Amino acid sequence: MSCFPRNITVSGGLTPARRYLPQLLAQVVAGRLDPSPIFEATVSLADAARGYQLMADRRAAKVLVRV
Repeated sequence: MSCFPRNITVSGGLTPARRYLPQLLAQVVAGRLDPSPIFEATVSLADAARGYQLMADRRAAKVLVRV
């Protein structure tokens, strides 16, 4: 379905993430929210430089570093 014939506009903007972080972090720690779907790669702490390289090469937007 095309949005153009219906004159639909989809836009985005900045999010006040700091406002929501305490509540979201509490839900993650309590096990009620699974953040894993946003991570495209996982690296160990010793391999963190590779995680940065993945992001620099645009092969991953978010990388999880396991400690």
